[in-house]
Parts: sequence; C-alpha cells; structure tokens
Amino acid sequence: MLLSDGSAVHMRPIRPDDAPAIVEFHSRMSDRTRYLRYFSPYPRIPERDLARFVNVDHRDREAFVIVSGPRIMAVGRYERLGPDAPEAEVAFVVEDAHQGRGIGSVLLEHLAEAAREHGITRFVAEVLPQNAGMLRVFSDFGYQVQRKYADGVVHLEFPIAPTEKSREVQESREQRTEARSISRLLHPRAVAVYGASASGQGIGAALLGHLRDGGYTGTVVPVHRSADRVAGLPAYRSAVAAGVAVDLALVAVPPEGVAEVLADAAAAGAGGLVVVSAGFAEAGAEGARAQRELIDSAHAAGMRVVGPNCLGIANTDPAVRLNATLAPALPAAGRVGFFSQSGALGVALLAEADRRGLGLSSFVSAGNRADVSGNDLLQYWQDDPGTDAVLLYLETFGNPRKFARLARRMSRVKPVVAVASATRPPGLAGDLPGPDTKAVTALFARSGVIRVDTVAELFDVGILLAHQPLPAGRRVAIVGNSSALSGLAVAACRATGLTVADGYPCDISPQAGAHDFADALADAAVDDRVDALVVVFAPPLPGQLPDEDADFAAALGSVALAGEKPTVATFLLGQLPPRVPAYPSVEEAVRALSRVATYADWLRQAPGALPALSGVDPSAPELQGPPTDLLAAYGIKVEPSSSAGSLDEALAAAETLGYPVALKAAGGALRHRIDLGAVRLALADAEDVRAAYSELSQAFGPDVLVQSMVPAGVACTVEVVEDPAFGPVIGFGLGGVASELLGDLAWRAAPLTDRAAAALVDEPRAAPLLHGYRGSAPVDRGALIDLLLRVGRLADEHPQVRALSLNPVLARPDGITVLHASVELGEPGTRPDTGPRRLHTA
Repeated sequence: MLLSDGSAVHMRPIRPDDAPAIVEFHSRMSDRTRYLRYFSPYPRIPERDLARFVNVDHRDREAFVIVSGPRIMAVGRYERLGPDAPEAEVAFVVEDAHQGRGIGSVLLEHLAEAAREHGITRFVAEVLPQNAGMLRVFSDFGYQVQRKYADGVVHLEFPIAPTEKSREVQESREQRTEARSISRLLHPRAVAVYGASASGQGIGAALLGHLRDGGYTGTVVPVHRSADRVAGLPAYRSAVAAGVAVDLALVAVPPEGVAEVLADAAAAGAGGLVVVSAGFAEAGAEGARAQRELIDSAHAAGMRVVGPNCLGIANTDPAVRLNATLAPALPAAGRVGFFSQSGALGVALLAEADRRGLGLSSFVSAGNRADVSGNDLLQYWQDDPGTDAVLLYLETFGNPRKFARLARRMSRVKPVVAVASATRPPGLAGDLPGPDTKAVTALFARSGVIRVDTVAELFDVGILLAHQPLPAGRRVAIVGNSSALSGLAVAACRATGLTVADGYPCDISPQAGAHDFADALADAAVDDRVDALVVVFAPPLPGQLPDEDADFAAALGSVALAGEKPTVATFLLGQLPPRVPAYPSVEEAVRALSRVATYADWLRQAPGALPALSGVDPSAPELQGPPTDLLAAYGIKVEPSSSAGSLDEALAAAETLGYPVALKAAGGALRHRIDLGAVRLALADAEDVRAAYSELSQAFGPDVLVQSMVPAGVACTVEVVEDPAFGPVIGFGLGGVASELLGDLAWRAAPLTDRAAAALVDEPRAAPLLHGYRGSAPVDRGALIDLLLRVGRLADEHPQVRALSLNPVLARPDGITVLHASVELGEPGTRPDTGPRRLHTA
C-alpha cells in the first residue's frame, strides 16, 4: 500500500515468528510513544504479553504489521469484547520515525474490513487526551465517532460499516498518496542509470544519452561495475557511492540482473524504478513469475515500478527537463499529459505529438503495466498545475471499475481522451448480449471520457483541447471560400450530431481578399447563434487571387486565437499559426469538434447522486441460493413460477398457483417468445392447461414453466454484463423481436445514479412506448427507475455476479412485474476497486 508521502510499504498479518522483530520494534519506540500506547512506561514486553501479541486467531483477535524490508514499522490490532460480541477494541502504534505518514489510517481501514468479515460492527478505543495524532486518525476517518471523557481517558466508539463520508475520505487519501508516488518519479532530484555500457552502445547508453542531452536539471548517476566514466560522466560502483539523494532508477539490464539493481537502488533511497528491460510477463510464464517477484520486492522496499518492457517517462517542466525515455527528443513543453501503455509505439507517438505541435507536460509509457498504470497518472494529473488535458493510449484495463470512477471525477476538472479497444472478449458474460462498439463509445462519453477510435483521432482531439475553449453548445458556423468543402462540412456536422447554425454556411468568393475573409470570420465569431466555427479554405485558381500578399492564415489566426469560440480548420493554403487546430480533411475537423462538443454537453449536466434505497440488505443473500433470494435482498420481487416436466406436474402447479395461469416453454431463449408460440396466456382451467401443454410439449419438449397471470404491460428487459472497460454495466431495453434484432439496449456503468437510471429508461429507440404511445397510458416510469437503481447496486456490490437478466419485466401505469430472472455466478471479475486501499499487483 501507499503512505501519505507516496512511498510503498507492505502490510500482512502478524506471525508467531515476528516475536524478535516485535521486541526490536518496541525498543526503538520513544518513552512518550510507549506511554501513549500502553498508558504506562512499559520499558520491555514480558514473555507472556509477547506470546499473546504475536499469536492471534484472525477472527476474535487480529493483528497486522506494516513492514519496510525486514523491519516492522507499525502494529495494529483489534480484540473482540466477548464471545461473538459485535464490538471490538482497536489500537495501533507507529514507530516514531514513521509517524505522520498516514500509517494509522491505513491500518484502521484494513482492521475494519477484517472485523466486518467476522461479524464485528463497532470499534471502541481508549486514547489519552494528549495523544492528538491518534485522536485525529479516528476523527478524520469519516465514521460517526462518539466521545466520552472519563478517568483521564478519552473513550471512543463508532460503527465500522462504510459510509459515504468514509468512502469519500478514503478516496481522497488514495488520490493524494497515488499522486505523490507519481510525483516522486517525475520530479527526481537524481537519477541512477543501470545498464549503460561504457562503449555507448545499447539501450542503457541511449537512455543515459537522452537524459543527459535533454538538459535534465538534476544529477545523473551512471552505475557501472568497472568503468570510471560512462558517456562523459563519472560512474559509480553503486548508487549509494554517488553520495546524492537518488529518487529514480532507470533500469536497462537483463531480467536476471534486475533484482540486484533493485536492491542497490533501494539502498540509495530511490522511490521508483523505470524498467525498460524486456523478458518479463510478455515472454511467458517464467517471465511472469520474475515480474511478480520484481513488483513484490519493489513494494517491500518502498518503490513504485514503471514497466517493465516500457519506453520510459518524461517531464518537460523547464525546472526538471526529464527525458528518461528511449525517444531521442521530446515534444515541446506544453499542458497535455500523455499516457501510453505500449512501449513499442511510444517513440512513434511522441514523434507524432511533436509533428502536430502538441506540447506535453509529462509522458509515461507503462509497458507491461505491472505496477504504475493509467489510473495512477489520472490521480497525478488531476491536481497537476502544469496539465490541462490528458491523452490515454490504452490496450487493456487492469482495474476497470477504478478507471471509470477516476475518469468521471477527473473529467469534471480536465478533459480525458482515450483510444481503447471497444471489443469485449468472447464468452465474457455467457450468452447474454453486451454493449456493441457504439454503446461502449457512449459508455465512455457518459463517464466524461472522450473515446476515439484511432491514434490519429487521439491527436485530432488533443490539439483542439490544448489550444481552444470548449463550445457552449452544438451550433456550428461554417465559413469558407469553397462551396464543395462547405457542403462536405454540412454533411459531416449532420452525421456527427452537430447543428449548422441559421444563416450558414457562409461562402465567400474564391476571389475575395484576406480582409473579406477576416470580416466573415469575425462576424461568425460574434454571432449569438454560433457556438463554434468550422473554417474551410482552398487555394484559389491561378490568376484569381486579387492580392497575392494577403495573409489569409493571419486572418484565421486572429479569430481562432481570440479564445472565445473553438475554431477548427481545413486550410489548404500555406501554414497556419501555432495553436490553430488544422486538419487535412473537413471530416476530421468536424469529428474532433463533435467529440469535444459532446464532452462539453456532459460537463453541463449535473452529475447525479446515488440515492438511498429502502429494503436493501446486501449482507443477507446466500449467493449459492436461488436467484430470487439475491434479488429479494435488494427489494426486487420476481413473480413466482413452478417448473413442470409432465402434464400432471403442470396441472398440480396450476392448482397451487391458482387460475388463470400462463404456460411457457422452459428453454431460456424461448420462455418469453410469444411470437414463436412458446407462451400460452390466460389459461382459465385444467382443460386449457391440458390443451396448452400438449401443443408446447410437441413443439418444444416436455419441460415448461407455470406462472400466475398478471396484468398486461409493456415488456422490458434489464441486463447486467461485465465489460472490460467499466466492470459491471446495466442494459435496459424494450422487449420484442424488433428490439432484440436491432440491439436496442441502452447501457450505463454500475452503480447507477438517479440521473443515469432515468436516462437509461428514456434512451432506447422504442422508449416512446413507455410514455403513452398512440393513446395508451404511460407506464410507471418511477418504478422502472427504482428497479434499475436496485439492479445497479446489486451488480456493484456483488462481483461474483457475472451476468444477470430480468426478462420480461412488464411495465404498467400502476407499477412493474418481473416475470423471470436468471443470474450467472462465477469467480469475481477484476474489481480491485473495493475495500481498503491497496496497490495493484502484477
């Protein structure tokens, strides 16, 4: 896990063989710390106490230690107050040298989680009034703490169930610690380079040369076993020998030598490693094992790892000028942060950013993404004053739930553009449908992320965000000197959801001069009907240009750089001024503008809230029981039905349920298919059941479902599937063959806010059927929204639910009825964004 200063430490349960280390830990405490913890001098630990300290049952008594290398830095424990009591006393102590680093809050998070797993619901603690640090840990945690002062001691008591406030506090601490861990890497005081040959050949020498030649303002420390100088710089046998505070280590040695490098860098106090070396997880099982060992060792030594198999990291801040990459030159300094998972593409991506004139604030290539990921960079860039926008090149999502959460928060303050695969792995959610490419793009947009399909689009949008304001709406003025290009712009706007403003396009004559062009642009820029400008300009035919010295580019630049309305251009005459977004085709220009306009629309929407839901008890259901038990724990009632494999069983079920009943073919894909004759409704008596069963069994087999009849309504469907980019996502659509054929489902990531659930109901193309189509009464929209909120919370809180289907759901003016439910359980998906803070591991 990470501490408040960004350094990594390891937490684990205490073990009996920790006894000597506990004694040593106790001996390093100051008299004051011992007194505050034990309420007495307690100079040494008696053998009986020591045995009790290190032997716990991990149920009624639990203890965790925080270690850095072989040394114990802190101990936290709880002890239940009586057999099966719901309360436990909690206490922890931190070595003096490590107090104030956030260790107490981390221990409290994990102790609370462990206690909840064993039925403990409340913690109590006794703290001396002068122990301000301990009192602050409890009061700042977000729990509702009750205090009582008696007999010279402050008695604390509080429930340990997570609350909105405690989650908010936890996420805030997570953001600060992860941001600081990245800041340590991007602002190093000294960089040690391992693997640079004295001959100047190879990857290590390239890294060292780029670091030196890029003007790095800190100290460069080449580490070499035998050479006294490398690349004209003094070389050292170890990083410690340099006598400087090394913050970062660049590693370009074979995989088998990385462990030795790690130990040397740790001894020098490095906060992180950038491992460009290949031969790890990408090379097979043996490499994956070596990668896991690397990450475990680095975390135990307090270090983060970028890579392995990465391009490196860079910071263009003039106060740092860090080029710790394999790219010989970086783009100019700017205000865009760039994360690339791919090391192989990294050099090309940096070169393209430079060609496009896209200035970067910082750049990180994560390679195998064994530790540092795009999520860490989002945490860092959120509050980085030098970054205004973020570009992400993603190949996989290691923690999709966390990405969605961070992206939603980040996008509220800075735009995030991502190029990522929209493909869902085969068999991800059984036979249930999942979001198609368009739906995944929409999911990104609803999280505030501007998702693009190609690297070219990534830069198209990035250039626009870097240099132009956000549009106030979707109304576009098209100004140009070519009716053909203007026509293409009109078509492109319509195709991407932009509106051509009244009175446009404005076509000036090909013979017009620069002043006429400037006047037309200025008029559009101040037009109240216009939110953005699309400028198209083609060179006039030879002999048609009245003023060969006219500076058309300057005319465009004077408007585009005024900063009032975003301007994109397809300008086929000369070079535009810097910071004017120019595109080789009209379609590319309009597409980039549309992406940014959609993001601006999202920003103007209220974020919504997670409402309280009555009748929800997530701890109640036994997941191995019937699906109806799980759904009932979230207040979702499914209309009872009975399975029957023969006529006699069907008749008996009908008698039990009471007439009238419905008979349905039991096959999962058939039970709601009235169009295929797989459903018989309103069977009034045993004779009707006999006739219906005869027909169904001949057509579809002997197994049927018997269900009581309910009032008719509009058939809807609710789905839950696991998406690789967002974790659990909720789908909603209307029933019927046409809707299924067209894939008319809308999707949102779980959990759902009130606004997201409402939008989900209204988004399918068939949604007008819910609002009173052709004279029918509108259905109870609030009941559908409530159902979606409950399904969203269920999916969010139970990662074992790999897929869920409610189909059909009948919506009526007086409420809803769920006629059938199916739940697919499995191993929990990749949802490490739950519970107390912990570092991602390979």
